[in-house]
Amino acid sequence: MKIADVQARAFAMPLNNPSYPPGPYRFYDREYFVIEYLTDPQALRAAVPEPLEISGPVVKFEFICLPDTTGFGEFTECGQMIPVHFEGKNGIFVHSMFLDNPSPIAAGREIWGFPQLLARAKLCHESEVLVASLHFGSVLCATGSMGYKHKALDPGPVLRELGEPNFLIKIIPHVDGTPRICELVRYHWQDIRLKGVWGGPAALQLYSHAIANVVRLPVLEVLSGTHFVADVTLGIGEVVEDYLAQEPRSRLLSPSFEAEAAK
Repeated sequence: MKIADVQARAFAMPLNNPSYPPGPYRFYDREYFVIEYLTDPQALRAAVPEPLEISGPVVKFEFICLPDTTGFGEFTECGQMIPVHFEGKNGIFVHSMFLDNPSPIAAGREIWGFPQLLARAKLCHESEVLVASLHFGSVLCATGSMGYKHKALDPGPVLRELGEPNFLIKIIPHVDGTPRICELVRYHWQDIRLKGVWGGPAALQLYSHAIANVVRLPVLEVLSGTHFVADVTLGIGEVVEDYLAQEPRSRLLSPSFEAEAAK
């Protein structure tokens, strides 16, 4: 194999048997169950990196069923998303993700830097209740529930949030174990087709685990439950901060959040 052949085929690992095809990746009938909750402000400070600014002491725990995805097939995922500000605009910092399919885990980590681990997320309908859970091996780490389609909601806020940028920390170590790439990456959802949005009473419980420690951002109060279905395309990313640069930017938390947290 010539060097030019290596360069042409180096879109994924392993070189001779890639674990995923080239993108873009389209998600059809992507079903979301999102529980928004209040958490400990100090825990958020420890989780969100500069130069992102925390919008408030809020976390969105997402359970997502993905029945039809180009290149990846069917899988289920869940994770914690944190509302943030970057350069004066709203966005979401992807704090943790858990998937039950190795191929999108490899693609997400290698291309964008998604913080994905192999675990078993579940989202299903049980009579009049939407039920979700996260197991890491045999250990239960999270459970969520919501009244099924109690009321139709205005799609505007969900469309607005889906259109906002998302942020990740991409880390690739050198062969000696030191960081070779350490970047803040931004990506957007594209070609969004929202098919329905519903609300209802919701509950969320988180449990301690040595690896999947979602309770590190504890639930103080559940604010809302939202259920929606959409088709989306995962857009390419861009680097907005190189943490290995000699003079990285440094920004403080927004004064409004600091004042609120001090109360």
